[in-house]
Amino acid sequence: MTKVAIITGASSGIGAASAVELARRGWSVAINYARSEDGAKAVAERCPDSIVVRADVSDDAQCRALSQAALDKWGRVDALVNNAGTTRFVDHKNLDGLTADDFLAIYRINVVGAFQMTRACAPALRASRGAIVNVSSVASEIPVGSSIAYGASKAALNMMTRSLARALGPEIRVNAVCPGYVDTPWHHNAHGSERANQIAAHYASMVPAGDFARPDDVADAIAWLIEGARQVTGEAIFIDGGLHISPPR
Repeated sequence: MTKVAIITGASSGIGAASAVELARRGWSVAINYARSEDGAKAVAERCPDSIVVRADVSDDAQCRALSQAALDKWGRVDALVNNAGTTRFVDHKNLDGLTADDFLAIYRINVVGAFQMTRACAPALRASRGAIVNVSSVASEIPVGSSIAYGASKAALNMMTRSLARALGPEIRVNAVCPGYVDTPWHHNAHGSERANQIAAHYASMVPAGDFARPDDVADAIAWLIEGARQVTGEAIFIDGGLHISPPR
């Protein structure tokens, strides 16, 4: 029987690449989006057996509806990729640049959203002895990234990953991936293409691997954690070219 994955925030970037990679491996995929319906539909065109489902993961009822949409279509859920995320770009030294509402908005999607999706999918994942992968960030480990609030949210996501791995085992494995700089539309939209390319080149120059990641690199790791890592749970796998072992000064 074909296995089924739900991927949140799958209209572009890492989520889109993960949907395409799992589809290439024969999976059926539920492609979630919050705003970019056209992007999600374009991803679905590359995934032979897929559905497109709009849901805001910060809303628990919509999380449950997304899980139910997959169950209504295929009758099972074997994997959940919690990729939906948000941030605000604020220099870390600018403490006045973040408000309490900024923190809450970021946590609501990056942490609470992942929890709510996990809770919504847990019964089906237990039945299939499935796997969850949370998309975190190298900013969970070292003080880099778009804002202090973002890094703090990803550190919380890593801790939640470990807690859920213990709570949901042995039926469900739960892991996280922690990318560094990834060449996605997110960066180009935030900075403009010229500045995004400059940031990418600088990143590549300072990491041991000598390069930055593409969405497919992260999707490969996600697929491995879902399909092949039978004894891996509660882990945060860094896909950052080695930035976390040689952080910038």
